[in-house]
Amino acid sequence: MKKLFLIFLISATNFILAQNPYITVTVAQDGSGQFTSIQKAITSIRDFGPGEALVKIKAGTYHEKIVIPSSKHKITLQGESKENTIITNDDYSGKMDALNEKMTTFNSYTLLVMSDDVKILDLTIQNSSCNQGQAVALHVEGDRFSIKNSKILGCQDTVYTGGNHSRQFYENSYIEGTTDFLFGSATVVFKNCTIKSLANSYITAASTEQSKEFGYIFFDCKLIAKEGINKVFLGRPWRPYAKTVFINTEMGNHIVPEGWNPWKGDKMFPDKDKTAYYAEFGSKGEGGKTENRVAWSHQLTKKEMKKYTIKNIFGDWNPIMSNK
Repeated sequence: MKKLFLIFLISATNFILAQNPYITVTVAQDGSGQFTSIQKAITSIRDFGPGEALVKIKAGTYHEKIVIPSSKHKITLQGESKENTIITNDDYSGKMDALNEKMTTFNSYTLLVMSDDVKILDLTIQNSSCNQGQAVALHVEGDRFSIKNSKILGCQDTVYTGGNHSRQFYENSYIEGTTDFLFGSATVVFKNCTIKSLANSYITAASTEQSKEFGYIFFDCKLIAKEGINKVFLGRPWRPYAKTVFINTEMGNHIVPEGWNPWKGDKMFPDKDKTAYYAEFGSKGEGGKTENRVAWSHQLTKKEMKKYTIKNIFGDWNPIMSNK
């Protein structure tokens, strides 16, 4: 009987910890919270803590370069609102760092997420560098990452979805950039997001591994563009087995009729159009006319559409249930 009670007590404790943060810290520039720096708040949280740790961020513009290391799992960053809670930095590939060495795309981030089970809510993440080289705003390597009701702002390479085993979920968010501003090898769902192109270029550059069934999937999104932009491709393959699918997405007239680009001239990975998988279903708007799409892309049938569910894509993780 005591053993059964102990099992029940442990299960109940785990359930409570899963539903409510075990610790909440507040960041405020005016000193009204425990910290004035987001990074210091994250650093203060116990490594491999027992449950969700909530970092509440009061309104303000935080000029920081932030890392959530792999030991700081189950962290939630929640701003007051995406309009007035902003994390910004201006690093870019080629910029000299503190050691007088040139930065690369992969350390140009404003926010780097190495940990699993990180959530971001009601924030703006920005890399303000533009036309100076690749400049990542958000770089995610961890698994079960979700971001909701937020903005991600940048130019080239705005969002790097790294990690071959990473699953990421972007919902009700706004993302903008110029070239390849959604790129990487993770399995990613974008749901009800607005994607804005700031230049005549490419939206996605997936590098999905051959063994992965899913790469990028867009559900019910909206593709828009800066005024005067009129030649944007849905994507081009960074690596040979790139996978990108748009489902029930509204596309502005900036999307070119052919839709996709094969990325010719890549000597290391030639003929990527023979192995990449690019598809659509239910595309709408002026840019959603599919009769002139490249021959190597696909229009999904209703039967093929059935596999594009959150359960099939993410397996044992349901971000819609776990999101707040």
